[in-house]
Amino acid sequence: MLLSIPSPPLNGLGLGPFRIHAYGLMYVVGILAAIWLARRRWRDYGGDPDLVNEVALWAVPAGIVGGRLYFDITTPSVVPPHWWGPLAVWDGGLGIWGGVALATAVGLWRLGRQGASRSAFMDAAAPAILVAQGFGRIGNYFNQELFGGPSRLPWALQIAPRFRPPGYAQYPTFHPTFLYELLFDFAWAAGLIWLGRHRDIRAPGLFALYVAGYSAFRIFEESLRIDYSQHILGLRLNTFVAAILAIGGLTWFIVLQWRRPPDSGREPVSLQHTCRF
Repeated sequence: MLLSIPSPPLNGLGLGPFRIHAYGLMYVVGILAAIWLARRRWRDYGGDPDLVNEVALWAVPAGIVGGRLYFDITTPSVVPPHWWGPLAVWDGGLGIWGGVALATAVGLWRLGRQGASRSAFMDAAAPAILVAQGFGRIGNYFNQELFGGPSRLPWALQIAPRFRPPGYAQYPTFHPTFLYELLFDFAWAAGLIWLGRHRDIRAPGLFALYVAGYSAFRIFEESLRIDYSQHILGLRLNTFVAAILAIGGLTWFIVLQWRRPPDSGREPVSLQHTCRF
């Protein structure tokens, strides 16, 4: 089809006995981009940018473990049937909420040991997490996975027959949900940066908006996707998770902003106005 996004010709490159998977490579690119952005933002908040490297050293592996655990627990029937199947992250299968949850918990633990402001760091990191997620979605494109239902839109995605789910073999093009999320992730990251610069938002309000905004978008995305998922009351499991987190994130943000500031001892986190990134 002339008006469609072509499917990728391959999903990796072989270098001697090694194979570089595009999925994993895009996650590496996303992590590096996120660290770069978080360092810039944390420095503008008045923090030591090297702290970002230290937190990432612990949080990134924790995020991969958490993401894979979420995937294994919520979609056990699609885990490869080998002893190493639960660990096969190179074949796809990272649940973003499990990854963010465990990475955040480990990151906060490291920040506490360093005596840094956890709430300010969370706001500095929120747009960077979205950037990492956006690059990660490019990996889904190379794996030809997590696409939406059949579509004839000009930006529809061509999917090779072997990657089409049962019942969809006759359809050549599908909604490119990876692209929808990529564009949203980058746009919402820019929106959070703008809000941090132009509005007096009490920390970690930007992180709360990250949770609420991304989760709300996932409700829309889950309504399009046709990959395998556990269902509850006819809806995909992730739809319920997204709805709970969207409501929880928005409530968290409202409570943070309406809470009366303490009379003394307030954390110096109102540096968002000076943050250029």
